[in-house]
Amino acid sequence: MNYSIIRRILGVVIQFTGAFLALPALCGLFYAEKQAIVYAILAIVYFVIGKIIASIKLESQAYYAREGLVIVGLSWIVISILGAIPLVITKDIPSFTDALFETVSGFTTTGSSILTDVEALSHTGLFWRSFTHWVGGMGVIVFILAVLPMTGGYNMNLMRAESPGPTVGKLVPRMKETAKILYSIYFGITVAEIIILLIAGMPLFDALCISFGSAGTGGFGVRNDSCASYSTLMQGIITVFIIMFGVNFNAYFFIIRRKFGEVLKMSELKGYFGIIAFAIITITINIRGMFPSLFMAFHHAAFQVGSIITTTGFATADFDQWPQYSRALLVLIMFCGACAGSTGGGMKVSRIMIMFKTVYREIKKYLHPRAVTNVTMDGKTMDRSTIHSVSVYLTTYMLLFFMSILAITIFENYDLETVFTSVACTFNNIGPGLSKVGPTCNFSIMQPVTKYILMFDMLAGRLELYPMLMLVTPAVWKNT
Repeated sequence: MNYSIIRRILGVVIQFTGAFLALPALCGLFYAEKQAIVYAILAIVYFVIGKIIASIKLESQAYYAREGLVIVGLSWIVISILGAIPLVITKDIPSFTDALFETVSGFTTTGSSILTDVEALSHTGLFWRSFTHWVGGMGVIVFILAVLPMTGGYNMNLMRAESPGPTVGKLVPRMKETAKILYSIYFGITVAEIIILLIAGMPLFDALCISFGSAGTGGFGVRNDSCASYSTLMQGIITVFIIMFGVNFNAYFFIIRRKFGEVLKMSELKGYFGIIAFAIITITINIRGMFPSLFMAFHHAAFQVGSIITTTGFATADFDQWPQYSRALLVLIMFCGACAGSTGGGMKVSRIMIMFKTVYREIKKYLHPRAVTNVTMDGKTMDRSTIHSVSVYLTTYMLLFFMSILAITIFENYDLETVFTSVACTFNNIGPGLSKVGPTCNFSIMQPVTKYILMFDMLAGRLELYPMLMLVTPAVWKNT
């Protein structure tokens, strides 16, 4: 284990955390809030401490998959802890456990909250809370790779550890350039949403925070009713953008390069929009009687389907009151998630498709034992290692999911719907669940130990399980 490279990159992460805090400090100064001073001081302190740690001499620049997973896991824990401190000091969220829950939820783009009155927070705290979504959406390490020269050919080990999906590839030969392209696209679409929401009449502060949440597919709002009080036009704009951020960013790269044929080959994209279309149409029919017109039923169905499948978590209606079919379908697409290579959480559409194709291949083998059958995606045959990794991932995913449910039932005595969906919505980085953790409720009812279990689930879900599992595996920390 190369501990020196771990220390170096954690130092850089601490520096960047300080830089990130400068933005809410500026926001606080604009609104003449005393909280701005706390954020400004912490920004300087973090930057100096990070600089000192990062400047310690390296023993070796080489690091491999093991170090990559450990670095990513530790980086997300460190940035979450550091991000919680200003919320505690400013007393926006006085409890450290609650503040940590909020920042873990923010950076992992989960959007689950312990706040009963969001609007009671300062503008500084609200801005920081939403900005954590934007930072975590594309990834902390990906951001660092985009703006700093790192250690050359080893960067893929970091990118692979943090990026969502069964496979990770380069858009261009150099990893640093790939990271720059991803963040340029991410930044560009975010700015576009801010501008369009401003044109639609949304206040600037709201437009910034909602766009940060949409981009990171997070879900922290600045109003107690999430997005319900915004106009139908604004809600429609948000719907379009959250669905856009659930698309594999490779598609946008191909569009920019005018490689439209490559986009049309992306079977995951077809599956993603196919699931969205099916869910919107059937839920619209199911909830038609609850709204004054077919259009409004379609509007709210589209918003909630887009919000849930992309794991954003914004809400325009209390979908916990919808008929059982609609509620059940929304829970199912919680697990499905968005596309690999997007900012969305969940299992990812590509994994679901590979799983179904693998099952179909096995059935065909029973029918035609001598036939040669392959699993294909985008016209290419999937290699055995990818299929194996998907199978192992899904098995690990289900084991952790049910272990979390059992662990929570030791400390909580809530109904199964509450416990099941509390794990489902945190593990899949969604935000609201059903029953006592539904869209009009929050997680303040949970015991502190339950909140830490759910924090682990948020981090494990966002980081594709293995970085967090590596941290609790003793053999990982040996030098051999």
